[in-house]
Amino acid sequence: MAYLTADTTTATVFERPVLWSPPKRVASLVCIEEKSQQLSERLLQIARQHQHVRLASSLSAEDMVISDVILRNAHPDIAGSIDIFTLETGRLPAETLALLNDIQTHYGTQLAIYTPADEAVQAYIDRYGLNGFYESLAARKQCCDIRKVVPLAAALADADAWITGQRREQSVTRGELALAEDDTARGIRKYNPLFDWSEQDVWAYVEQFSVPVNALHYQGYPSIGCEPCTKAVRTGEDPRAGRWWWENQDSRECGLHVHN
Repeated sequence: MAYLTADTTTATVFERPVLWSPPKRVASLVCIEEKSQQLSERLLQIARQHQHVRLASSLSAEDMVISDVILRNAHPDIAGSIDIFTLETGRLPAETLALLNDIQTHYGTQLAIYTPADEAVQAYIDRYGLNGFYESLAARKQCCDIRKVVPLAAALADADAWITGQRREQSVTRGELALAEDDTARGIRKYNPLFDWSEQDVWAYVEQFSVPVNALHYQGYPSIGCEPCTKAVRTGEDPRAGRWWWENQDSRECGLHVHN
């Protein structure tokens, strides 16, 4: 959409940026059914190979797809063997918190929620200020450590495998992503069952199976983290361009995925 300035001597036209939006469905019903079956088979193999499997859900569209397969699946090795948890950092957008209620309403289940230690958060604020993460990469990573990495370690303390919704297409830091990898930092296996899915695949699945998703996805946010560290992106930009946008592109990971 274009609009003019109030200056009557010149007509300067400004174009409003076209924000990212979920892609329109192009995949056929058969294709999505095949993708869904493939994902179920991957999750089944993971569940059968490990005793304690956790899905670390950031409540992204990708994680909601995996959660949907787990929560709707009648196979006991999937529905009864893979636990889902999320991290409530204390800085999440209201829309993300609202999705937790939507999940409970839609599936009749409540996700396990892990939070940062109050004393660690307060110590950080005392040293850097509430939004000190804008000042340096080190300060930002420390904030992520406190609010995400340490709670993740607690969530995975008794797990021998964990699952993520990462995809190769998402960013330059994930281009070599594999289905399975060794998480040497935690001494467990890590699985990325959507590693070869496209953005179109994800959203076709969401539409086909009426999966609840974060309302911010429809406001230009392909990737959503903490509220002060996330902004909408334009069409054609890297899907994670709105995450820690003030940093170099190569550094835009929070530390949860240490090998990407």
